[in-house]
Amino acid sequence: MEVILLEDVKSLGKKGQIVKVNDGYARNFIIPKGLGVEKNTKTLNELKIREANEAKRLKEILDEAQELGGKLSSGSVVLSMKAGEGGRTFGSVSTKEITSAIKDQLNLTIDKKKLVLAEPIRNFGTYHVPVKLHPQVTAEVTVKVVEE
Repeated sequence: MEVILLEDVKSLGKKGQIVKVNDGYARNFIIPKGLGVEKNTKTLNELKIREANEAKRLKEILDEAQELGGKLSSGSVVLSMKAGEGGRTFGSVSTKEITSAIKDQLNLTIDKKKLVLAEPIRNFGTYHVPVKLHPQVTAEVTVKVVEE
């Protein structure tokens, strides 16, 4: 019997694949647990429609990420910090502070986990911080750290 998988099944296949399995395995395990449906013209058409909708949704997410990346790259953020000894900041600038400054100054909301900051910023100056918005979209936001 050929079955269209609705979920990933370990050692059998991924979601959306058409696999050939024993009749008993399909009737007693895959279909009752909702892991797959029997292959016929109706389910094949539903699979094509589902894949088209998923592709459309992924394209919209990518477009939104590219638009947000363009806004981030064109803007810059200014953070003021207290000066410590030797012209260094008193403390450090973390991703949380950068995201709150982006929200206040650019009116854009970004998750702090999307910022790729190797280590916290500890000196005054201008930094280009990469922001990983999507697996295919990485933007750079300019962060200026000035003395308060």
